[in-house]
Amino acid sequence: MRARERLMGGAGLLVFLMLCVCMPVWGSEGGTRQAFTLVPDTVDVAEEAERQGQLLVAEAKVSEQVEETSDSDLDEISIAPPEIPEEEEVTIPDPLEPINRIFFVFNDKLYFWFLRPVARGYKKVVPERARVGVRNFFSNLLTPIRLVNCLLQGKFKAAGTETLRFIINSTVGFLGLEDVAKKEGHLSRQDEDLGQSLGVWGLGPGIYINWPILGPSSLRDSLGLIGDAFLDPINYAVTRTKYNIAVRGYDKVNKTSLTLGDYESLKKSAIDPYVAVRDAYFQYRKSQIEK
Repeated sequence: MRARERLMGGAGLLVFLMLCVCMPVWGSEGGTRQAFTLVPDTVDVAEEAERQGQLLVAEAKVSEQVEETSDSDLDEISIAPPEIPEEEEVTIPDPLEPINRIFFVFNDKLYFWFLRPVARGYKKVVPERARVGVRNFFSNLLTPIRLVNCLLQGKFKAAGTETLRFIINSTVGFLGLEDVAKKEGHLSRQDEDLGQSLGVWGLGPGIYINWPILGPSSLRDSLGLIGDAFLDPINYAVTRTKYNIAVRGYDKVNKTSLTLGDYESLKKSAIDPYVAVRDAYFQYRKSQIEK
């Protein structure tokens, strides 16, 4: 019995030794049992485990750095549209708006009920060339206003231009009926007034005022209008008030006949015509002062 157990133990030991020899061979030949390959004797298991652990830690740190770099790069290369700073809208103060609106309605009715029908009838009777000549005549008369204000603003070249225009148009242009200075000499009119001069000197517009009949203005431009009246030759040539008003009324009708439709277009396209006229006037005067 003992001999049999010894024989079986020896056989088992022999089988174990054969497996230990054959399993490395299968693994080296690329068999499907690669997971069972024995560790070579030249490798220190503890040292290799420590080294593998260090490699895993290093790979994890590198991976984190790559992710952080990618995130930072994405932050730098933003696909969001750049923020555009909002420009503060500059408007003229309008503390008298309730009264101004009443006068605006009055002027609006005056235009549609009286001025426009008269200008339309005048337009049908008088040819355009004659109406342009009348406009040129009144413009030539107002040369002293433009000339003096060019000097007040230090625009000496513009003052020289106004002087030449007056001489040329008053002679060759038949008392200013023809703008020969612009057509032949390319000398354009210099639109300057005391309101602009006050603005150039640093005086602000003050408040918005919508005068009856006269229309949109400002506190500064109203003061300028009074000052320009002393330079207006019509006030010296036509001294009686009723005739003075008649001459200026005719000039207004003539000018309106050349601009029919402009006010209508502005009013039609505006949500609030009062605000549209106020802002248009303010921006127009602001651009005149800045140029």
